[in-house]
Amino acid sequence: MTDRTAEERQREIVRAARRTGSVDVTTLAAELGVAKETVRRDLRALEDHGLVRRTHGGAYPVESAGFETTLAFRATSHVPEKRRIASAAADLLGDAETVFVDEGFTPQLIAEALPRDRPLTVVTASLATAGALAEAENTTVLLLGGRVRHGTLATVDHWTTKMLAGFVIDLAYIGANGISREHGLTTPDPAVSEVKAQAVRASRRTVFAGVHTKFGAVSFCRFAEIGELEAIVTSTLLPTSEAHRYSLQGPQVIRV
Repeated sequence: MTDRTAEERQREIVRAARRTGSVDVTTLAAELGVAKETVRRDLRALEDHGLVRRTHGGAYPVESAGFETTLAFRATSHVPEKRRIASAAADLLGDAETVFVDEGFTPQLIAEALPRDRPLTVVTASLATAGALAEAENTTVLLLGGRVRHGTLATVDHWTTKMLAGFVIDLAYIGANGISREHGLTTPDPAVSEVKAQAVRASRRTVFAGVHTKFGAVSFCRFAEIGELEAIVTSTLLPTSEAHRYSLQGPQVIRV
């Protein structure tokens, strides 16, 4: 079928990217019955609209107000990279005794990498993280109450933020759907954004941990600025030059 309009083609490309997690120029060209250059043009247009990020030979979807991956999907993508990042982030604990661990798969891996040989209080909105730490002998887990979002299995809304507002936390491990030098840390859902913003306010130190694909991506709700972060932990897949640009805004950038 070659009689699709550009708009129809682009809609189809976004659907495919969201369904499978990434798309490939060659495959798309064959499926859509158009030249590879046409697909590349479509991907450029979609990137301009903030719907996808282009990679060498393809693209992946950007999470937005209308699209967010589930925790189950996140547990299958970039896993070795996420494990390296989580381990390096856990090493930044220092003498913190109270820690906020954000929702999401990378923060969950950080929680699991935290030391078990000394007393630690972990505050989290994530059911998965609370469950993973519940039996750790020296760890006290404080699960924030609220409405549970089905895709991420984390609590949100005023119950969650009100409970958080009553704490002074030594260190927050924060995730985001996007991080950019212009727009800071962003996430698609306003309710999630409120919890993250409150966690940053309640914490003396804040560390962002995330895979390289988060950088340059912008989502709907901004909850923190780059300058509020003590450190950014990511992988060597983020170019050195880009890491340096982030560090100019204040945080230490650690690439593993």
